[in-house]
Amino acid sequence: MSRRAVVIGAGLAGMLAAAALSTVADEVVVLDRDELPDGPEHRKGLPQGRHAHLLMAGGLAAMEDLVPGVSIREHLLAAGAHEIPLGSGMVALTPEGWFRRWRHTGPRMLTCTRALLDWAVRDAVRAHTGVRIRRAQALELTGSRQRVTGVRISTPAGEEELSADFVVDASGRGSRIVKWLAELGISDVREKTVDAGLVNATRLYRTPEGAEHFPLTIVQANPYLGRPGRSGMMLPIEGDRWMVSLAGTRGGGEPPSDPEAFLRYALDLPDPIVGRLVSGAEPLTDVHVSRSTSNHRRYLEKTRHWPERLVVLGDALATFNPAYGQGMSVAAMGAGVLSRELRRSPLTGAGLARRVQRAAAGSVEAAWTMAVSQDVWFPGTRGGSPGVADRLVTAYTRRMIRTATGSFTAASAVWDVTSMTTGPTRLLRPSTVLATLSGPPLPPAAGAPLTEAERAVLRGLDRTGS
Repeated sequence: MSRRAVVIGAGLAGMLAAAALSTVADEVVVLDRDELPDGPEHRKGLPQGRHAHLLMAGGLAAMEDLVPGVSIREHLLAAGAHEIPLGSGMVALTPEGWFRRWRHTGPRMLTCTRALLDWAVRDAVRAHTGVRIRRAQALELTGSRQRVTGVRISTPAGEEELSADFVVDASGRGSRIVKWLAELGISDVREKTVDAGLVNATRLYRTPEGAEHFPLTIVQANPYLGRPGRSGMMLPIEGDRWMVSLAGTRGGGEPPSDPEAFLRYALDLPDPIVGRLVSGAEPLTDVHVSRSTSNHRRYLEKTRHWPERLVVLGDALATFNPAYGQGMSVAAMGAGVLSRELRRSPLTGAGLARRVQRAAAGSVEAAWTMAVSQDVWFPGTRGGSPGVADRLVTAYTRRMIRTATGSFTAASAVWDVTSMTTGPTRLLRPSTVLATLSGPPLPPAAGAPLTEAERAVLRGLDRTGS
């Protein structure tokens, strides 16, 4: 008997889930209401699509496992993405000081536009599986509290019911899953939002001649000063371009859309390095601003009842402040959980959907804790404030980050957790705890850890007179 799986949403989470399902289903149909571009172009369904995205090593590894016959990494690099070693290829100012750069490179991350990443994954999945994409909008789930049987959809030809042996909701931040579940008789979904009011503003520049190898540069926001956070990032992307993203929280920290004010904002960050870099670079676009940045979580794994043959993944399950670069990796890991469980159980096996939903909550929990534990410290944050546990964790984390500015042992732990190659328990290993308690063996860096060649590039680009 032919088995059909339906995935709602053709974004990153949806296509990766479709790849996992293609190994066991006779037919996999992905639904998306957008007209998908043929190449790496921006589309409406990605509210953060024009801003900075970092693909961490843990997320990339999960993607590579999901799409057989092709290397997502090589596909992206061939299209112009950049591979950045966290230990040596990044210049980062943290609230505790500048991170040093080490000969040991540490985990690597990929930088490119979100449009390129989505296209590369979509192209790879379509080329190496039988997955079919159909333009349609999901209206509701069909079935009962015990079992989902399909999706009612709207198409240009009208409404229809699409039967399915398995359904994945990967429709993103705007998912209607809570409403759909209530219609099936499941009304005990707990949700939580922690919103620091972050605003993103991004502009693209042509990479200046001679600056092709300038390191990714980050000035992080400081949530511990009792005032709005401000941050900035310059990352190299495909097409010989720099993407410059500024971000700030509510209450006066929001970056502007005006080009001149955009530059002034970058120069007013805790260190002006991002502004100095772009002051002499050629802008290629206007400033794009977005406000869809809150942390929002649906605790679907905790509902009393869960229907068979339904799984929710990606941003439909949880969204995170994009400043922490976790969302894409969490989506990939969720699809990885689905793939592993499908190898152990038939597509229509009893309890499969519940096991996937509960296991997917693991990577969500780690990312949620990392994002929210910082966002609650910004003034004006809605939905959360630091409690006793937060203060204890923050005290240890700040001391560890301060140590990491001058300790390879502590820095390695931070890289591993940030890249999502290990969980947060990595920070509690005896070697990491001992290093943290001992403090940094090297003194704080007086400024950005640039090579002489990089300092010459910065001086040559600087039009600010500083």
